[in-house]
Amino acid sequence: MPTARVSICNGTRARAPRAPFGAIKDAVLGKRYSLCLNWIGPGEMRKLNKIYRGKDKPTDILSFPLSKTEGEIYICMSESRKQARAFGRAFENFVVFLFIHGCVHLKGYDHGATMEKLERRTRSKFGV
Repeated sequence: MPTARVSICNGTRARAPRAPFGAIKDAVLGKRYSLCLNWIGPGEMRKLNKIYRGKDKPTDILSFPLSKTEGEIYICMSESRKQARAFGRAFENFVVFLFIHGCVHLKGYDHGATMEKLERRTRSKFGV
């Protein structure tokens, strides 16, 4: 079976950050996992957050497992910029931080010590 890639869809007018998304996906989820990364605006993110989490506001990231070998990640650029400033990180660095977080959720982990350990290990590997 061939290696699955990360499909990237930019639904905004902003330039999407460049990062080793495919290598990160492979490191966390494996080479056969198919992932779609979607850059969206705050209006679309607000709708998704309301539908799936019951929160009527945009958030920086949402991840959705579709199967054991497929998933989607949605990142809102404007919310990510706000959060990057709040965390004292450069925007592109923070986006990679979020992407790793989303991948680890797709791996099946919930917030907690085990998830944080896997995230730290991945961030260290990719210099985030």
